[in-house]
Amino acid sequence: MARRCELTGKGPMSGNNVSHAKNRTRRRFLPNLVDVTVASDVLGRSFKLRISASALRTVDHRGGLDGFMAKAKDSELSAKALKIKNDIAEAQAATA
Repeated sequence: MARRCELTGKGPMSGNNVSHAKNRTRRRFLPNLVDVTVASDVLGRSFKLRISASALRTVDHRGGLDGFMAKAKDSELSAKALKIKNDIAEAQAATA
């Protein structure tokens, strides 16, 4: 399972552990990924995604999954999330 957020594309970063004596050794900074179930109001169903904690806060801030997907860039989304975004867009176009 890849350590990458399905909504924002956040992944591992690299850096240094720095000791008190200023010895530097390489390390990885992993994103805070959470397995969540988010619901779409337009589609009337929920989806299981592995997203970062900051993305989860952003989803709540933008008013749910539908609001988040409306502003999300296609290049940052995973294949699964991109399919969800297209389904939401089609459903919104059908109701409008």
